[in-house]
Amino acid sequence: MDGHCARAEQQAKESSDAKSQKFHQSRGISELIMPHLLNLYGSRATARDFDIYAPNATFEDPLMRAQGVKQIKSAFYSLKIFSESRIVEYTVQESAIAPGKVEVLIDNKQHYKIFGNAIDVVSLIKLDIEEGKIVRHEDRWDKKPLKNRDTVKLPLVGRLAEITRRGSMIVTHVLMGFGKDPTS
Repeated sequence: MDGHCARAEQQAKESSDAKSQKFHQSRGISELIMPHLLNLYGSRATARDFDIYAPNATFEDPLMRAQGVKQIKSAFYSLKIFSESRIVEYTVQESAIAPGKVEVLIDNKQHYKIFGNAIDVVSLIKLDIEEGKIVRHEDRWDKKPLKNRDTVKLPLVGRLAEITRRGSMIVTHVLMGFGKDPTS
């Protein structure tokens, strides 16, 4: 009986240690990713900052939908149109969803300045991470879900929003040199 109790106690300790290790691993993911995201949103991204994305990752906000790292680069390099661009406040929440899969929610305030006018955007960034790489990056302005065929009452309106975001991304991608990294 004492051997059985000792074994059960050891298994409980190992389970607790595994949960603690999973928490620290996922905690490490945001610690590794946040400096890169701050660079992306701060218009000071380098090619290395995009290493946080899986090759076929998606990025979506109310204006555009990017597919793949080159289009994601174009989306973030286009922030240079602002004289100021940065995340000014944020909190991070992480959840391990399955082995190797983590969801990161970043409740934040973004600050932009264009033509001397300041624009502050409250946002919820949702990251789906698999094996340490972002596979889906969604930026929900005003913390509202993006409009698509699944989130609006009229699927045709949602589909039109999806098409508009893709079209906007294609134009941005062309204007930004197809995701080419700046030389300076």
